[in-house]
Amino acid sequence: MNGRILVLGAGGFIGQHLVRALARNDQPVIAVSRSEMSFDLPNVEPMMADLREPKDFGPLVARSSKVVHLATASTPGTSAGRPIHEVVGNLQPLGGLLQVLQEHPDVDLLYLSSGGSLYPSTEDMAANEATPVRPKSYHGAGKIAAEYFISAWCNQFSGRATILRPSNVYGPGQAERAGFGIVPAALGAIRRGEILHVWGDGSAVRDYLYIDDLINLIIAVLANQGSVGARVVNACSGIGISLNELFAVMEAVTGRPLRRSHEGGRAVDAARVVMDPALAEHAYGYSPITPLDEGLKRTWTWLNGTRR
Repeated sequence: MNGRILVLGAGGFIGQHLVRALARNDQPVIAVSRSEMSFDLPNVEPMMADLREPKDFGPLVARSSKVVHLATASTPGTSAGRPIHEVVGNLQPLGGLLQVLQEHPDVDLLYLSSGGSLYPSTEDMAANEATPVRPKSYHGAGKIAAEYFISAWCNQFSGRATILRPSNVYGPGQAERAGFGIVPAALGAIRRGEILHVWGDGSAVRDYLYIDDLINLIIAVLANQGSVGARVVNACSGIGISLNELFAVMEAVTGRPLRRSHEGGRAVDAARVVMDPALAEHAYGYSPITPLDEGLKRTWTWLNGTRR
């Protein structure tokens, strides 16, 4: 990788892990976040900014060889019933970035989309990149709209973009925030002995990906010279597990029970979403290596070491 990498959303869970991984590889990074961050790492230039208009992105893109777009202002839950929140919070800033990228066809874009909020419920087959998407939430609709905006930019201006659709990412450093991951919510409830409120009966099946495995894929993509056009790639483990099975693994890892109550399912949630990682393996030699129990064990250790 030559030149600076501009990371948008560097203050988030995935962003912090990525910036540190790039810095360890002596890669210069411009790390942009909406809140103040202090990475205290060589080669990392932190910047607090809420980038929305082309004029905000212009000077940063001009200094970069690649852009990694991780920033998001919503989840399926927070945008429920609020489509304008998705448009203003996510699509408008992306439009500002793409308008600047029109003048910089040499700058590659990596955009973090979504897997779980785009693919429909799958029966026995894993969803691959050719599976028709059917978003049930405004958050998912915003992600697929963003993918099409990026594709249109590539087609008009010979842009190069890789769109990653991650499954449920978890691991150390993931904050416990409403709507931002069942793993930190459940482990936090176990630690405090509280009751976890679960949407549905726990039979919903999802694909869980450890953070280090996702970061390895992102770095592999960045190390690759992209071709003109937009390429969609799943970022996942390829293994489906129900919520109830996930909770059982957590109880085994922690040695503690998880108290929980169940509420009616939500319209924005699919019953089963399992994804196929074959394209990532073929294109980048990528294979997730962290078993679920090991990933949960590391996350539990981190949680107990930082939340005293």
